[in-house]
Amino acid sequence: MRIGTLQIWLYMPWVHSLKEKRMVVKSLCAKLRNQFNLSVGEVEEQDTHQIAVFGIACVAGDTAQADSILDNVLTFVESNTEGEITKIEREIL
Repeated sequence: MRIGTLQIWLYMPWVHSLKEKRMVVKSLCAKLRNQFNLSVGEVEEQDTHQIAVFGIACVAGDTAQADSILDNVLTFVESNTEGEITKIEREIL
């Protein structure tokens, strides 16, 4: 069994309030949970309007499967948000 973790820093220049940010974050988290059946949440920069940091974790049978899931998650995030991904940290345990 392998555990894959991913942290994604997302820059959203159009967001001007924490309320706007919360709507974007909650929507993307729900989409990721529904699409991939994994754990996801905002883990850093909660008080910064234009930056969201998502922490994502998945469980897989082997390293290749975990890597594939994380690749698909990253592609999904890129195609389902107008924000710019500025940093990614990935680890498979």
